Amino acid sequence: MSEKNLEYFINVAIVKEETAYDFYMDLHGKVTDGTVKDTLKFLADEEKKHKEFLEAYRDGQVGSKALAMDAPIDYKIAEHIEKPDIEKDINTNEIYLLAAHRELNAYNFYKSLSGVQPDGEVKDMLLRMANEEMKHKEKVEYLYSNTTFVQTHGG
Repeated sequence: MSEKNLEYFINVAIVKEETAYDFYMDLHGKVTDGTVKDTLKFLADEEKKHKEFLEAYRDGQVGSKALAMDAPIDYKIAEHIEKPDIEKDINTNEIYLLAAHRELNAYNFYKSLSGVQPDGEVKDMLLRMANEEMKHKEKVEYLYSNTTFVQTHGG
């Protein structure tokens, strides 16, 4: 892939991160539950950090190793439960499921871009971005499962 094409894809990724930030902040403005608002703000801030990282990477200010690579857990909830309709009134657990679907799409975007790259720094950076999105998916799927399948007193 030429440098021009790489810059193009990084710019597309930056726009995707901006769109994700806007999506989470829009949801943030619609919900009243404080815990959900905090979670959506956290996710929006993470997307903002991704955008800043991609801009710095594109501009040669950081290398691909600037992102951590700890292994997230994939509960695979978004892969097995249909995405809720955002046009309806949705409850807390559906907001988390919606976020899980969004993070899965972001993961797939970065993973597929990495698949067409030769081994090296660019591929490593794209895999690290995919990993970041999977960590977000892990968080919201965890929250989904805990709000959907509430533990009852005594078991």
